[in-house]
Amino acid sequence: MIASPSKTKQMKTTMNQRTNNRSLRFTPYAMAKLLYLRDIGPTEVGGFGISNENDLWLVEDIQLVEQVCTVVSVEFDDDSVADFFDSQVDAGRQPEQFARIWIHTHPGASPSPSGTDEETFKRCFGGVDWAVMHILAEEGNTYTRARFNVGPGTENRLRCRTVFSSEFPASDHEEWFIEYCDNVTVYDPFASSRTFADSYYESDWWEQAPSAADRWSDSLLEAGR
Repeated sequence: MIASPSKTKQMKTTMNQRTNNRSLRFTPYAMAKLLYLRDIGPTEVGGFGISNENDLWLVEDIQLVEQVCTVVSVEFDDDSVADFFDSQVDAGRQPEQFARIWIHTHPGASPSPSGTDEETFKRCFGGVDWAVMHILAEEGNTYTRARFNVGPGTENRLRCRTVFSSEFPASDHEEWFIEYCDNVTVYDPFASSRTFADSYYESDWWEQAPSAADRWSDSLLEAGR
């Protein structure tokens, strides 16, 4: 049975109203980690938001995967994404908790998604029931948008905020730094090659990018089945 145009419009309106009443929320731990990751290096950096099992709009942590980063892009490694998904499933989490909220930073003051951001969001998250793209730029500027791919489909901007209503662990800069060094390759085609750890101590940020596949959406879809 095909829904009438009026019913379809009503469904979309209802979904829009529900989305508008929501906001993407971060625990203080998750927000502190995101700010640290934004500021530790000179490029963009990306990861997946880990949601509370009873509240998928509450981000409790941000997890990095291996990636090649420039000042205008983030490229995830397919195998690393697949390993991350496997580890999350082994930890007892559902895909909705770890594979729906894509988070990355912008080194400038503008959080507006680039053409590459839009293409990545569409290509990698277009096959799941819902997804969120969150961008944090300098000066605390943010851009958050939810996409729903079920029914008539819709997209809505969301507010974002930090909440203090539940317990949260203390910041751990040492652990976050290790996670960053283990996963992030910084690439500048105009500079020499260095690992991030070397560049941190030698004041040379850049490392030649290794080859990396750009289609990791298959792993995301596998996790959602």
